[in-house]
Amino acid sequence: MTEQSDIVFLDFEASSLNKESYPIEVGWVFASGGEESHLIKPAPEWTDWSPEAEATHRVTRERLIEEGTPHGEVAQRMLSVLSGHALYATAPSWDGQWLSKLLRGAGLPRHALRLQDTDIAHERAIVRILKEAGVPESDWAGHVQAILVDARLKDKSGGDPAHRALADAKRELCVWRDVQSRAEMYVGKFKQRT
Repeated sequence: MTEQSDIVFLDFEASSLNKESYPIEVGWVFASGGEESHLIKPAPEWTDWSPEAEATHRVTRERLIEEGTPHGEVAQRMLSVLSGHALYATAPSWDGQWLSKLLRGAGLPRHALRLQDTDIAHERAIVRILKEAGVPESDWAGHVQAILVDARLKDKSGGDPAHRALADAKRELCVWRDVQSRAEMYVGKFKQRT
């Protein structure tokens, strides 16, 4: 089982949602503390750009070229800091595609880092709390889903995502913490009934 200190929430922003899109920003936050964010200077062959995406994340291509860290340096940094940790993203198919493009663009194996869906981290946290409290496994399924639904509803009530990598990664960390609080409240109610 993954230790809580090994959990990292990660998010990318991208040039578009087209097949040719590439990562323009990455941010991550460790559950145990520590965070980073990098604007990514595109590789010369990365030319895709969507004005609609720019309107969402509010980062211009010119800013990336001027202020971004070269894509190879970002990929190397990610590999050195994130290897060996459980990485979670809310949209692992999209974020995984951009992670793969970043790694390949730096000449690194595209599966050097792997992403899982954040819901897996949430479910694991809930199950760990229920198991440690002695809640019978037969009671888990319904409560896991109810806790997840309630946490997601609370998250949605906070408004739309910021569409900036670090802010969105931090938001997912907050959901993960909320899920655990809700699981602990359920355990308290369960123990009162038994």
